[in-house]
Amino acid sequence: MNGGVKRAFASFTLLALAACSIRTEGSEEQPRASICEPLVFEDSPFTHCTAEPARHAIALDLSPEDSDQPYRSFEKLADELGGETSQIAMVMNGGMFDAEGRPIGYYVEDGLRLTVLNQNEGPGNFHLLPNGVFFGEAAEGPWRVWDTDRFAREIEGRPHFATQSGPMLVINGELHPAFDPDGTSHKTRNAVGVDAAGRAHFIISEAPVSFGKLARLYRDVLRVNNALFLDGSVSQMWDPAKGRMDGGPSIGPMIIVRERNTEQ
Repeated sequence: MNGGVKRAFASFTLLALAACSIRTEGSEEQPRASICEPLVFEDSPFTHCTAEPARHAIALDLSPEDSDQPYRSFEKLADELGGETSQIAMVMNGGMFDAEGRPIGYYVEDGLRLTVLNQNEGPGNFHLLPNGVFFGEAAEGPWRVWDTDRFAREIEGRPHFATQSGPMLVINGELHPAFDPDGTSHKTRNAVGVDAAGRAHFIISEAPVSFGKLARLYRDVLRVNNALFLDGSVSQMWDPAKGRMDGGPSIGPMIIVRERNTEQ
């Protein structure tokens, strides 16, 4: 390797390390590990992020505390969070919404219900039944994905957070009955599923994919028995550790995964 190439490589390495580190007051820069990694399934690229109850807390956020207007972008969320961004492990858009960015299905944030459970029939992906709910009884878990009918039957109290979307991708280990193996509708899509160990698996496709392929990824690779489609075409994520903050169309509810302090 000649001297010019060595210098260029060294500069690139330093930039990469800077993008993946954080600084806290009175401390040296420390590398920050991402919870996300690239994954290829059936020749399609994805990003896979894993939240663990022992390490992470999950919350939903729609709008600033002093406003009822949704953020609509990660940039505005980051402005609101300020110094708290050092705790963010990952953020992903989390559920379908109306033209103003407000959820069209059941939505609970910090124990406060903003919209009721939607069990109506209708057009579009949300109503490709069964749809479902991603929820947590506490920020630290347990986290679950259940189909809407089961949620309505079995959940009596109000969870700490919940977002309803649809369709379900995997229901009790079975693929959604309406999916073709690789249908003609290929879009950028994101989803969430919870495995038997209680870990939440977030997926975003890095190229257009079908519902069927996304569902098989959860069932066959991640071994997730219940997974929920979050959205398509507008799918975005923010991974601070890797310096990634997607932009694009305005989004609605956001799922925030935070690092939590386990030292007691």
